[in-house]
Amino acid sequence: MEQQLTDYLVKDQARFYRLAYSYLKSREEALDAVQTAVCRALEKQRELKDPEALRAWFYHILVHVCMDALRKRKRVTLIPPEALDAGSYEDPLPSDGTLAQRVDALPPEVGTIIKLRFYEDMTLKEISQVTNCNLSTVKTRLYAGLKKLRVSLESEV
Repeated sequence: MEQQLTDYLVKDQARFYRLAYSYLKSREEALDAVQTAVCRALEKQRELKDPEALRAWFYHILVHVCMDALRKRKRVTLIPPEALDAGSYEDPLPSDGTLAQRVDALPPEVGTIIKLRFYEDMTLKEISQVTNCNLSTVKTRLYAGLKKLRVSLESEV
């Protein structure tokens, strides 16, 4: 199990960074969040009973680390992509900055579901496990969020 976890953490580190960055909007904070989540996962690996749930289990840890960082900060700082220094990670935001900003403007519980569904390509069942919400709540929040995004985008046109 330990080797499977290690392989997963190494293989998908860029995806973890992208998700953390979508919450924190800071390269350093996103890297710190991923590092913290990896440490927690390694410390608590014995709590994982089902190896098939590894992905959802780790994303659950990562989302909570990001939300903790946001609560500590009490505000979200938006940094334009051109202000970021070039590093080993590419800018994880979609090329259409307005869409990313609109997703960020949604309530956190809705934005999290949309990010996990479309940025991380997770199933609704996996999202349910990550967010500790039942499946019908995830579906309701997803469709309500998509409707708000559609209305917002259509009003621009």
